[in-house]
Amino acid sequence: MEKAFFQQILDKQQGMEKVPPNEDIADWATHVICLMFPEQSRCLFTTVNEMDLEFSKAALRLGNILQSTNACQKSNIVSQAKAFFNHLPEIYRLLKTDLQAILNGDPAANSEFEIIRAYPGFHALTFYRIAHDLLKLEVPYIPRILTEYAHSHTGIDIHPGAEIGEFFFIDHGTGIVIGETCKIGRHVKIYQGATLGALSIEKGMARIKRHPTVEDHVVIYSGATILGGETVIGHHSIIGGNVWLTRSVPPGSTVYHTPEITVMEGTMQI
Repeated sequence: MEKAFFQQILDKQQGMEKVPPNEDIADWATHVICLMFPEQSRCLFTTVNEMDLEFSKAALRLGNILQSTNACQKSNIVSQAKAFFNHLPEIYRLLKTDLQAILNGDPAANSEFEIIRAYPGFHALTFYRIAHDLLKLEVPYIPRILTEYAHSHTGIDIHPGAEIGEFFFIDHGTGIVIGETCKIGRHVKIYQGATLGALSIEKGMARIKRHPTVEDHVVIYSGATILGGETVIGHHSIIGGNVWLTRSVPPGSTVYHTPEITVMEGTMQI
């Protein structure tokens, strides 16, 4: 192979952002999730002091991850790590509401233990809620790495910038897309294959709200596509399966798609 090819890679390497491996970042978040939800963990604690020590180690580890990320060097890394762990009780509270929404809304859910261990929707939400808080603290790269890790494991794509209220229920989940500037209220339920996306993807719109707003107590069924930053789904609405929607609907709406299906009866001719 030509040396010029190798030189191109070396030149790129010299100016490359320094960020710890994705696996290390995901492993840290997984450990934090296991501390909050011991159903995920083999490591159980017998005293509050033991748990306090383990959370302190996790905070130190986050500080090390931030310290190893070049783009964080101008920030107060200690303050960011401390602030995140101060927010952890609220993250835990939000996740507990998500658990309750799943338990209340899914007849197949038998216990919180089952949801924590087996439900991809809850798994995706744990990473999203951690990533969202880090993004609000202006931590670069790491939030997106975390949500893409969850995406790769669950098929659920939630941008860390999305704003999602409490009691959020993802049912089945595979193929769901929730864009960066989405705003989702409380007690919202969304099924597999639904997309909350942008109507236009021009690069100049990066700072503009491009994705829909979904108000409280909305149900979005599988395969629905809702697009546009000015699109608002009014509270207590139902969006049916395979609906394509690019405009707002008032509260209490039912929106559905009516395909025409023809069944031809008769004997096959051979």
